[in-house]
Amino acid sequence: MSDLADWPDDPAERARELVEGVLDELDLDGDVEIQEDDDRILINVVGGDDYGLLIGKRGQTIDALQLLCYQAAFRGLRERKRVIVDAAGYRGRRRETLESRADRAAEQALTNNRVVEMDPMSAQERRVVHERLKGRSGVETYSEGDEPHRCVIVAPLVHE
Repeated sequence: MSDLADWPDDPAERARELVEGVLDELDLDGDVEIQEDDDRILINVVGGDDYGLLIGKRGQTIDALQLLCYQAAFRGLRERKRVIVDAAGYRGRRRETLESRADRAAEQALTNNRVVEMDPMSAQERRVVHERLKGRSGVETYSEGDEPHRCVIVAPLVHE
């Protein structure tokens, strides 16, 4: 890793250097693409390698890298925005999986008229579930437990 004094001033470029450094350390090839708008910096690793090592079990490694990128990008700066790190389309696939699990949990809650506790997940993943079921009639969602075991509860609404 380069000395912090050599780091670029631009937050997106700081994040790019960090991700490229991690790819080098893991001996993975890939292009680091950056898309930036007013709300976020999206860092996408694309290439032919298997990025399982970079993603990690249940996305834990890529989530940790995302947090590091956020901290590195905005170190010493007041203005901040979200930083999202993705590799090989993992985030999109994970969103689809979470949305289908949310739908199944809602069906179970309604069919069996009982509370369904989903697996523990990160705050970002819980947000996906809450958003998915927000407009669903007959159920409510809330989070319960302490990190890292915090999970979404899908409960049938009680009609009186």
